[in-house]
Amino acid sequence: MASRQTTLKHIVTIGGGTGSFIVLSALRDHPVRLSSIVSMADSGGSTGKLRDQYGVLPPGDIRRSLVALSDAGQTLRDLFNYRFKTGDFTEHNFGNIFLSALEKITGSFDKAVTEASRVLNIKGKVIPVTLDNVHLHARLATGLVIKGEANIDVPKHNPEIPIEDVWLNPKAKANPQAIRAIMSADMIVIGPGDLYSSIIPNFLVGGIGTALKRSRAKKIYCCNLMTKFGETHGFKAQDFVDAIEKYIGRNVLDYAVFNSKKPPPRVLKHYLEENSHFVDVSGLDLKRKKPKYVLVDLLDSGRLVRHNPRKKLAKVLMRLL
Repeated sequence: MASRQTTLKHIVTIGGGTGSFIVLSALRDHPVRLSSIVSMADSGGSTGKLRDQYGVLPPGDIRRSLVALSDAGQTLRDLFNYRFKTGDFTEHNFGNIFLSALEKITGSFDKAVTEASRVLNIKGKVIPVTLDNVHLHARLATGLVIKGEANIDVPKHNPEIPIEDVWLNPKAKANPQAIRAIMSADMIVIGPGDLYSSIIPNFLVGGIGTALKRSRAKKIYCCNLMTKFGETHGFKAQDFVDAIEKYIGRNVLDYAVFNSKKPPPRVLKHYLEENSHFVDVSGLDLKRKKPKYVLVDLLDSGRLVRHNPRKKLAKVLMRLL
């Protein structure tokens, strides 16, 4: 068994939120070793309240990755995703409370994640990108500085104003486990997910960018299907790649994967009401060597615009591996 484990290809995902959940769900049933490096900049919703009230590190994105990799029964996975609708715990998520309580009991968030991994019997490893208590800041094109991931994710400012730069305050150093995972990876999958509030915060952590450049892994960026008002409003496919390369450098990515199938108008109607648009892949230089652009149907069926994880996304990623 040990010899078989050492021969398994090691895939590392970098991101946060539902994007990481999608990729991990796509890959978890394949014969690979999985590690999920997760952003620690979240400050909204249940996570934000727990950070403010108890001084804990953000549990929400970590919880999603844990559940995605969990080999426990459905009831336990549902329990970790359960959100209270009334009473003192309104809008709080059980899994977030559980992780925060574990952090207090064990004395560190790192140990809390390890214990929760055991409880959920996860197939792989979930790694906070940093163990420092940091907050995301953004500077808009007007010069206005937005403080806090929650205020970037759900803007109170004019969402049409582009983001020019993002950074962490205070500066953060990388979790050594994250560096080791990147350096031992055979393939690194970045995204999908909110560009400035879930993906790029990982690259703002000291040491992560250098490790990505040094790693011999294939590095793949998986682009979103839709733009997000307030973060990527007006973006075309190339703009996503340009933003990623601004923070990790050019010629680091090996592939960028884009969805080529447009959802039907009836599905897009709801998104248009929220100023969210299908990511336009026209104008991409398909002869570009690095990253090489891969256009493929990744669309799931249904009323929501989502990646199809197991049949489509997994197939593309395993082929690239």
